[in-house]
Amino acid sequence: MYTLLIAIIYLAFISLGLPDSLLGSAWPIMHADINVPLSLMGLISIIVSGGTIISSLFSDKLIRKFGTQAITTVSIFLTAIALLGFSYSKSIWMIIAFAIPYGFGAGAIDAALNNYVALHYSSKHMSWLHCFWGVGTIISPFVMSYSLTNYTWSVGYRIVAFIQVSIAIVLLISKPLWKIHKQSPNDTVEEHNNLGLMGALKIKGVKQLLVGFASYCAAEGTAMAWSCTYLVEAKQMDEVKAAAFASLFFIGMTVGRFLSGFITNRLGDKKMIFVGGAIAFLGVILILLPSNNINLSLTGLVILGLGCAPIYPSIIHSTPENFGAENSGSIIGIQMAGAYTGAILFPPLFGVISKLLGFHVLPIYIGLFMALTIIMLKQTFTLTNK
Repeated sequence: MYTLLIAIIYLAFISLGLPDSLLGSAWPIMHADINVPLSLMGLISIIVSGGTIISSLFSDKLIRKFGTQAITTVSIFLTAIALLGFSYSKSIWMIIAFAIPYGFGAGAIDAALNNYVALHYSSKHMSWLHCFWGVGTIISPFVMSYSLTNYTWSVGYRIVAFIQVSIAIVLLISKPLWKIHKQSPNDTVEEHNNLGLMGALKIKGVKQLLVGFASYCAAEGTAMAWSCTYLVEAKQMDEVKAAAFASLFFIGMTVGRFLSGFITNRLGDKKMIFVGGAIAFLGVILILLPSNNINLSLTGLVILGLGCAPIYPSIIHSTPENFGAENSGSIIGIQMAGAYTGAILFPPLFGVISKLLGFHVLPIYIGLFMALTIIMLKQTFTLTNK
């Protein structure tokens, strides 16, 4: 029963990752079909992320009232509706309208499942949970590529929407499985504290945790957004090859999260964060080296992904231990909001900086945020005596 339930939770996290790389895959053709500038994708991403932040902040109240299984199921259905809406959209205003429910659905899934796994499962399952998010982000570009080759981008969105509906149906019929944790005091949601943002910030270490988590997501989001452009502008790589090799960061992170699952129970969350940080810095150095050997930069991208791999899941999984199971629902919801804030604000900021200083400063920019991540998390562990 426990194994079947965690498998269903993994499946739900694939559904979270599926839409995340869909817009980027479709947009080069999609924007021309609806007659809008290429740059407008940024606005859509901001709207989606804004909805995600809002739903993350309210996730604890919703989970306490309706339960993790119900919130996750409804949220997946909500994202499916949004993706179907995208597929039938003929104007930018329709896409903007459907971007709102997509953001709301994604934030609720993220916060609900992260908190549930942090409370009821070991560190290895948290690593593998986020590994399956990576699986979702890898699958959807292949779906869109198939659709663009044989049909249209609309068909790609519909295929992923139907996959989402199928996953939501599995979640719906799995309701009896979620009762296996009812005997655990961690699952008595009525006993969880409803802290709210201001209440959470009064707890020692929460401010540092939020800054550290937002800094990590700024580093990760910047690497995701700008790796391809860095290879072209700073390393003079061909655009087509750069598009393919930029995926090395995603591959490194997905493989790293899979491998982390085998050692994280032995090392613990804290050590995994610091080991991951050290590996990430090695990747940054390799990318930064002023060498004509492009293989050093490509190797650096893989190593940067491997280093980033354990940090996000380990931060989430350590929350109940650091701040108490009764506070984890509220704090993890706020963490998700902080994470998306970092991912929204700082990758675009690098775009501005790159115009002034050039793209060669990308690894320095990422390295600074990684350093801030480690400093803030070290302070968090010190303040919570963990």
